[in-house]
Amino acid sequence: MHTQAPTNWQLLLQQIQEGSQKAISRCISLVENEVHGYAQFLAALPVNKRTQIIGITGPPGAGKSTLTDALIGELVAAQKKIAVLCVDPSSPFNLGALLGDRIRMSEWYSHPNVFIRSLATRGSLGGLHPKIIELTEVLKASSFDNIIIETVGVGQSEVEIAALADVTTVVLVPEAGDEVQTMKAGLMEIADIFVVNKADRPDADTFFRNLKLMLQPAFHATAVDIPVIKTVASQKKGIPELYEAITNRLKQVHTTEKKFRLLADKAYYLLQKHRMKDISKEALLAAIQKENITNVYSFITRYY
Repeated sequence: MHTQAPTNWQLLLQQIQEGSQKAISRCISLVENEVHGYAQFLAALPVNKRTQIIGITGPPGAGKSTLTDALIGELVAAQKKIAVLCVDPSSPFNLGALLGDRIRMSEWYSHPNVFIRSLATRGSLGGLHPKIIELTEVLKASSFDNIIIETVGVGQSEVEIAALADVTTVVLVPEAGDEVQTMKAGLMEIADIFVVNKADRPDADTFFRNLKLMLQPAFHATAVDIPVIKTVASQKKGIPELYEAITNRLKQVHTTEKKFRLLADKAYYLLQKHRMKDISKEALLAAIQKENITNVYSFITRYY
């Protein structure tokens, strides 16, 4: 019987630090699948305060992937090395995902300064990949200037990505008026930049004005002005302005009470996963089916 050789994590780290995209891809897969030694590997990673993370989120259909594709072009033109993690929502039943970002960003897959990895949420309820924090740390061990994390906003993921990103860009479209009203409180707290994409559509100017009005200091407690950028990502319009806004915001990133709170959230999330590692959805499903459980509250007490 063939036994897989143990992973040489030290050699893998050396290859990652040298910028080997093959090593980065392999390491991401190993961490995703919790291969023996991955936790010790993560704990031993060198501290990196240079690489800055750009979060891009917003509702489905807002054009985030097209916007990310255009933003990659601006970063490459500025001689930056970029890693991109594209998180697609997966089916709650088979955990598969379309991963359409591979089509929209296809021109960058062979570029030496760009690394792109599409990920499925694997059933994670928040909308982010369950190992997104760990995978980001793997990428930070390499020589990237920026990491872009693009995720479909399904409510909680907007708040989750703020705990991970140095700058969070929320992408909306002119038809998103009602969604802004329902998401307003969370968005106001986490958005560093708003993008009104597909701004060539009817009513785009009206939506743009209303959004800017909503962001006036009289309506929220944010001390820093939140830029609102109009773009037509498919035509690369407004992308230089967005890049400038992101660059300016990244210059302002520093340690604040909010940053500490977000780090505490990250630590809580990692501890929660560690404490829950001996409980699987599959085992719960099997027990519920076998015993024909109807009272879930009584059922879960056996795991306390």
